[in-house]
Amino acid sequence: MTTSILTPALLLVTWTLIVWAWMYALRIPAMTQAGIDADDAKHPGSLDQLPSGVRAVADNYNHLHEQPTIFYALVFYTYLAGTAGEAAVTLAWTYLGLRVAHSLVQNTINRVMVRFSIFALSSLVLVALTVINLLAL
Repeated sequence: MTTSILTPALLLVTWTLIVWAWMYALRIPAMTQAGIDADDAKHPGSLDQLPSGVRAVADNYNHLHEQPTIFYALVFYTYLAGTAGEAAVTLAWTYLGLRVAHSLVQNTINRVMVRFSIFALSSLVLVALTVINLLAL
């Protein structure tokens, strides 16, 4: 495992692209099976008739563009500020692991309280990484 704080960011980008492929691998056949024309999917909610498992992966793809934006900003700030010590790197790897776990739960069993617990932990990791940087000011 590398000690660069940038590596977890690159791997989260990679994971997001994997989920993107996963989403379309499920969504396109489901749309075909449901007889939905692509032009019918112009507006949010227009694909709500797709099976829950298909929608869960699409929801997760969207989630990977929400809270992780804070992670990316923190990682790059940490790197540029020179505060990427062992604790910060460990937190970045922890965040990556939690986001992958969140995706796997949402895209498979989709248990809300399990997802929420993982989300809450990942939020605390972001708080800790923020505190490291604030204390270094």
